[in-house]
Amino acid sequence: MNERQNHTTPQNSPVTVIGLGPMGQAMTRTLLTAGHPVTVWNRTAGRADGVVADGATLAATPAEAVEASALVILSLTDYQAMYDILDGATASLAGRTLVNLSSDTPERTREAATWAAGHDAAFLTGGVMVPAPMVGTEAAHIYYSGPHEVMEKHRATLAPLGTPRYLGQDPGLAQMMYQAQLAVFLTTLSALMHATAMLGTTGMKAAEALPELLSSADSIGAILRAGEETPGAALDAGEHPGDLSTVAMMGATADHIVETSTAIGLDLALPLAVQAHYRRAIENGHGRDNWTRIIDSIREAAR
Repeated sequence: MNERQNHTTPQNSPVTVIGLGPMGQAMTRTLLTAGHPVTVWNRTAGRADGVVADGATLAATPAEAVEASALVILSLTDYQAMYDILDGATASLAGRTLVNLSSDTPERTREAATWAAGHDAAFLTGGVMVPAPMVGTEAAHIYYSGPHEVMEKHRATLAPLGTPRYLGQDPGLAQMMYQAQLAVFLTTLSALMHATAMLGTTGMKAAEALPELLSSADSIGAILRAGEETPGAALDAGEHPGDLSTVAMMGATADHIVETSTAIGLDLALPLAVQAHYRRAIENGHGRDNWTRIIDSIREAAR
């Protein structure tokens, strides 16, 4: 270890970033701005040109990139890409920490943590909850899971990327939270496009429709918070008081959406899926319960 490595602090410690898509590039620039020497590697070397011009160092090989830093951040398409890249550099992993911010399943993240431990490397799973342009801003936050002591060791270095939110020891936790958040996000995007298509059949342009629809989407959180002091507490208690939005009422609305979408010739995948949640709850005798009762049938497949 050279003299510089002996005197590094969280504020100037070297960091390696592997994977230079928009997210990897944004993280590299944020780390450089925070004062960290950053080494990068990407399968398409030309993608490094911009961050190298900003001060990053391009490694010739994955092994060279890993050896440049004790902390290695991966921003890749999936976890298989990590194996594809690092399988030839496993001899360099011992004593280092891998922070994989790629998307995949919780089970694959647990397998990756075991793989890393087999090469004497520490492992943190991360889920970045903002798009690349927002990395490093006050709005950015990243979920992490894995060994607590590893999280604390690198918290100060990772913090410039986005506020760290540590979930626990299980490597799969951060990935599960990431996927859960994206389930909300992607479903909402599909709902917005379905609704825009509905209104488009009346001649309304998307520029007219979307502002109204986005206003509705923005209000959902406030509506749910207004109905319960601690959102989710009633669910945890198994309580579904039907004094406001009942399964039967919401189910009737779901039926109307399916009927309307059928009449105007739209794809029915999304409205049929929503309708099925309410129909199953009604079939199970819960029509008078709060709409949250639909969680029962969603959970059934996991039992």
